Amino acid sequence: MSSIAEERPHWSPFARYRHALWLLTRRDLRVRYSTSALGYIWSVLDPLVMSGIYWFVFTQVFQRPLGSDPYIVFLLSALLPWMWFNGAVSDSTRAFLREAKLIRSTKIPRTIWVNRLVLSKGIEFLASIPVLALFVVFSPGSAINGDLVLFPLAILMQTVLTVGIGLIVAPLVVFFRDLERATKLVLRFLFYASPIIYGTSNLPEELHFWAAFNPLTGIFSLYRAGFFPGELDWFAVGVSAVMSVLILAVGLLVFRRLERSVLKEI
Repeated sequence: MSSIAEERPHWSPFARYRHALWLLTRRDLRVRYSTSALGYIWSVLDPLVMSGIYWFVFTQVFQRPLGSDPYIVFLLSALLPWMWFNGAVSDSTRAFLREAKLIRSTKIPRTIWVNRLVLSKGIEFLASIPVLALFVVFSPGSAINGDLVLFPLAILMQTVLTVGIGLIVAPLVVFFRDLERATKLVLRFLFYASPIIYGTSNLPEELHFWAAFNPLTGIFSLYRAGFFPGELDWFAVGVSAVMSVLILAVGLLVFRRLERSVLKEI
């Protein structure tokens, strides 16, 4: 880890930050997969099992129409990015507590300890996209349209949102340890409050407007637009974009205000 803290005069501050971010992210991925015999498979097995369960319950048991057909593609196109969001926010609750000694001994910007979690989970998400592609190719009735070009925009917006939330949660948990459990409860609620197993069209008409103020609503509509053009809601996308930027701004402000106090506390 000494290479992270090593000063390289010919590098710009951004280049040093990027280099340290990549080293930490690569270390996280190596540690996560080096102790696992199945490795990459575990990153897609959980969402696949969850998708299989919801597909069976809603299409075979209750035969209740939700989302769009093919339902398995509809599920995965939101469930895979949800796993990224959920994993990064959950891990952010222990971003400073897990490696306190290393954080105190290095001089790299402390935001990197949150950003490396978002990046590592984001890489796992990108690695799971081929699984979604396979279901798109082999599921009867599935199709791709030009809105697929919006997929990178969804990734960008989710990155901004997730980093912002992580920068808020990570320092606050140091002072309020119960916030770690509270965050997990909120994430559980947010799973069912977000259009993952259902679409916004399945909500009562009077809830459509308010659903847009869940920033994940617009982001998930962008992910799904390339497969289900009817899911694209530009109003929800606009609200999500504004909220994501605002949450990032709040996160940076909270982080800067609490950074010194966090270093003393850990």
